[in-house]
Amino acid sequence: MRISRSIGYALVAAGYVAMHCEEKAVLSSTIAKEYGIPLEYLLKILQQLVKAGVLRSKRGPRGGFTLSKPAEEINLLEIIESVDGPLVLHLHLAELTKDSPFSLKMEDTCRKAAEQTRVTYTNAKLADMIN
Repeated sequence: MRISRSIGYALVAAGYVAMHCEEKAVLSSTIAKEYGIPLEYLLKILQQLVKAGVLRSKRGPRGGFTLSKPAEEINLLEIIESVDGPLVLHLHLAELTKDSPFSLKMEDTCRKAAEQTRVTYTNAKLADMIN
């Protein structure tokens, strides 16, 4: 499994917002400057997090980003899937090999690994990462 740069930035941004939004809404420019993330790239990621319901955005002088719900209710899978879409397995080994026994076993192993990954990310709460 490959974690994209976009996912990494989304995880970092969500973590930063979770740590700082109690004080006030967090500006995208603050996150970009703090971690050296290109602002335009970060803005696209933040908007994906807003669209997915992870973050809330507010315009204006007191604007910025806040969590849309408590950090205890946000899991890492939500963040990941908001940026890269559903975490699914796209193997078709059995079809490719005409249901060869070894490919069926390989697909089954890969499917189990993917499900374990989903469970791990689902059980990992944003609050646990920042506390």
